[in-house]
Amino acid sequence: MKLHELQFTPGSKKDVTRVGRGMASGKGKTATRGHKGQNSRSGGGVRPGFEGGQTPLFRRLPKIGFTSLNRKEYVIFNLDRLDSLKLTDINHDTLFEKGLIKSKSALVKVLGNGKITSALKVKVNKVSEAAKTAIEKAGGSVEVTTK
Repeated sequence: MKLHELQFTPGSKKDVTRVGRGMASGKGKTATRGHKGQNSRSGGGVRPGFEGGQTPLFRRLPKIGFTSLNRKEYVIFNLDRLDSLKLTDINHDTLFEKGLIKSKSALVKVLGNGKITSALKVKVNKVSEAAKTAIEKAGGSVEVTTK
């Protein structure tokens, strides 16, 4: 089979019904819109969510939750993940170069899940107490920055 021999399966493609193209077409005059009424006119119809005057669903449901404008999103790293990177110096620049954070200004937090075998020099925004003790026990150092 060649590219120019490809064809659609017969019956899978239908021509679009062209409405309002004369009485002989069977879809002329009102163009399947019926007589009079809101939907027969151009621009007719109701806005999304309108339920004919009934209180719409989005107003019947309660407002829940709260979104803080000052929320800070942290990129989380556990000790076992940092250990698998095989780096001695871990900071925003090295994490960005490895492609683990999207920007150098991203906030990074280290958590104490997993074991650490090598001495790491960690310089991030936040470190849990468990992670801090594990890093220092392995001979590394922890520095918390405010970015």
